[in-house]
Amino acid sequence: VQLQASGGGLVQAGGSLRLSCAASGRPFSSYFMGWFRRAPGKEREIVARLNWSGGSTYYADSVKGRFTISGDDAKNSVYLQMNSLKPEDTAVYYCAARAVTRSTYDYWGQGTLVTVSS
Repeated sequence: VQLQASGGGLVQAGGSLRLSCAASGRPFSSYFMGWFRRAPGKEREIVARLNWSGGSTYYADSVKGRFTISGDDAKNSVYLQMNSLKPEDTAVYYCAARAVTRSTYDYWGQGTLVTVSS
């Protein structure tokens, strides 16, 4: 399974971006799709997660109320709608997939850069 992330770019603070992640297939029968980010000088952190089967979601406290993760079953794609962006959201964003029964993410996209200017 390959994941292809896209949609990053340069945006002013307060603006919006929508990231997309297209999967070449179904990685597992029951799985999570997640968005992570790695900011300069910081460790990678999870931003949001979607249970593909059940639809439940998780958000990091830093993005709650501003970011929304969603999926399109027909397109095998997951999205991250990012609103009210802040300079501290600047990072390379990655999508990833893991089985519900596993604790580690097995499939990763290549990353897309989001830069938020003040």
